[in-house]
Amino acid sequence: MNINRSTVVPGKATPRGRFPHIRRAGDFLYVSGTSSRRPDNSFEGVEVDAMGTTRLDIRAQTRAVIENIRDILESEGAGLGDLVEISSFLVDMNDFDGYNQVYAQYFDETGPTRTTVAVHQLPHPHLRIEIKAVAYAPLNA
Repeated sequence: MNINRSTVVPGKATPRGRFPHIRRAGDFLYVSGTSSRRPDNSFEGVEVDAMGTTRLDIRAQTRAVIENIRDILESEGAGLGDLVEISSFLVDMNDFDGYNQVYAQYFDETGPTRTTVAVHQLPHPHLRIEIKAVAYAPLNA
């Protein structure tokens, strides 16, 4: 088995660039920045009404991002419990509370270390959050 490989995971949104969803480097897994984008290029947590008014839901987007990361980790036989570090990027720190509430449904103080920063923008105007992650998942465990 190759212990150093990069994978674009079938059934997930295709990366918008030349990079993989996940890279295994020995016992570590590195998950590229992940959003709430679905395989059909629509976004979870986005509603546009008949007048064109857009509502962006940080809670729905955070849940979708974490679940996308879960699915990506599963492609390597790992899960959210194997995460050791998370870096979260929010477009607006006013979303921190909603993001934190959903995050706490998946992780507590025994989970991964975390850094959360505000960024000017993400690759699409409907995105409020992106998360990258590192997991420890030994092949021989």
